[in-house]
Amino acid sequence: MFNRSDKFISSCAVVLVSLALAFTQVLPARAEPAPGVLTFGVVPQQSASRLAEDWGPLLAEISKRSGVQLVFRTAASIPVFEERLGRGEYDLAYMNPYHYIVFNTAVGYRAFAMEQDRKIKGIVVVKKDSVYRTPADLAGKTVVFPSPAAFAASVLTQAEFGRLNIPIETKFVASHDSVYRAVTAGLQEAGGGIQRTLETTAPEIGKTLRVLFETPAYTPHAFAAHPRVAPEALAKVLAAMTSLADDEAGRRLLATLAFKGIVAAGNRDWNDIRALDIRLLEHYSKQ
Repeated sequence: MFNRSDKFISSCAVVLVSLALAFTQVLPARAEPAPGVLTFGVVPQQSASRLAEDWGPLLAEISKRSGVQLVFRTAASIPVFEERLGRGEYDLAYMNPYHYIVFNTAVGYRAFAMEQDRKIKGIVVVKKDSVYRTPADLAGKTVVFPSPAAFAASVLTQAEFGRLNIPIETKFVASHDSVYRAVTAGLQEAGGGIQRTLETTAPEIGKTLRVLFETPAYTPHAFAAHPRVAPEALAKVLAAMTSLADDEAGRRLLATLAFKGIVAAGNRDWNDIRALDIRLLEHYSKQ
């Protein structure tokens, strides 16, 4: 059982970024898409520019295969992304497992897909040449995390420190990449993340880090649809997403995100997350 704490609701630093489309043009963050176009929100685990670079070509290919135009969207920070999910601003969204169970209840987002052959684990990284070899070595040290409700990188990793009775000081930043940069630069002793974002962070950063420990595994991020999305359009998008692993062009795009593939999923797949009874964003469910 996880309960709200002052540390979990600490403010995240805001990085000012522009939002990009899945294609080549850039629109203001709040611009309305054309009729028949679906917005596709991606949780900002990394910078908006990096997410647009990685997700833009993938969404363009899904649009081509499905005949449904998808527009890339994200947010300046995970808390802002949460606010937008709470208002139902994204037609489709890629969100962390905890976000899914909250906004499934509060807004009605419904999972339709997830990454193939992946369970999500939190990891704690240190510099490769660090003297720290076990979690206990970090007792009393400051460990940096993405936003309080970043499920694996923040929630699961802090819970593991708690389970092991290892006291740490926590600090929150804007994204997974911000965590990795802080540890690489020696600004912090250690930081929380996930394997996928560590694999896709800038090589000059990733090569300086090593994983100190990882948490137990859970169902990964959800691809979820707002209730307003027409079932016919959603079926086309799902078919296009699941077809990506069937050919070389699709596999190259998936590899950019360190995905093996995307498979169909349903609401019950996230019951393992519900069983944790996490209570960080209860206010959304009470709206």
